[in-house]
Amino acid sequence: VYSLDINCVTFPHPDTMQEQQLLKPTEWSYCDYFWADKKDPQGNNTVSGFEILLQKQLKGKQMQKEMAEFVRERIKIEEEYAKNLSKLSQNSLAAQEEGTLGEAWAQLKKSLADEAEVHLKFSSKLQSEVEKPLLNFRENFKKDMKKYDHHIADLRKQLASRYTAVEKARKALTERQKDLEMKTQQLEIKLTNKTEEEIKKARRKSTQAGDDLMRCVDLYNQAQSKWFEEMVTSTLELERLEVERVEMIRQHLCQYTQLRHETDMFNQSTIEPVDQLLQKVEPAKDRELWVQEHKTGDIRPVDMEI
Repeated sequence: VYSLDINCVTFPHPDTMQEQQLLKPTEWSYCDYFWADKKDPQGNNTVSGFEILLQKQLKGKQMQKEMAEFVRERIKIEEEYAKNLSKLSQNSLAAQEEGTLGEAWAQLKKSLADEAEVHLKFSSKLQSEVEKPLLNFRENFKKDMKKYDHHIADLRKQLASRYTAVEKARKALTERQKDLEMKTQQLEIKLTNKTEEEIKKARRKSTQAGDDLMRCVDLYNQAQSKWFEEMVTSTLELERLEVERVEMIRQHLCQYTQLRHETDMFNQSTIEPVDQLLQKVEPAKDRELWVQEHKTGDIRPVDMEI
């Protein structure tokens, strides 16, 4: 026995199999490791190797969608944070602080408005440069996957149909051979009045059955060869799409971190004027200015005379 049929696909028999050369020996490529079917987790049904690859693609699309949803939540947080910062910047608390400290305090409140603007821009860029590309990448992805699925599934059904025809032809040949053998034996031991003509007829039918089997096997091998070629082409395409998907997400997550760094830098710039004014706060000068503005008189009291 040189081959083994599993789910209508012919594989080399493990006991006689010569070592096969991988199509892409230096890589763990899709095209080398998904030829056989696999039982589902419940062990009730089998899933084709190609179906497993399709499920991987669809799961990747779902992960991509969930990442976009995550970024959307981040955007909401930024928008809410910016709104609260802007509201706080307009708060009148400590608005009557005077002098250089008053100037620093006013600048600190203004910096909140500037920071709010930074976070609004960050949220806007997150939406246009990260969330939207993640959502829009391969909008027709599921439709394309269905095309792959149907194409390979149709080839697999054709292969199964050809396999059934081979089994039917094999069974027919066995029956014709048995019939010929039985009639030949009966003729030899004179247990029947079968003529040579009937033996020839049985032999012709046996030969025809053999020819039919060869034709069915040839059609089966053609179908399996076509399925093999399409499997290689399709699995390599799915592999390319997965590499492309991962690289696309990596680039947009890098864009996220870049925007985050820029936001930190801009936030730092909003606080620098506050730092500069705080360095200029002079308690003595503030006291001098305040006294000059609010003094009530500089003549001190003296002792009362009799």
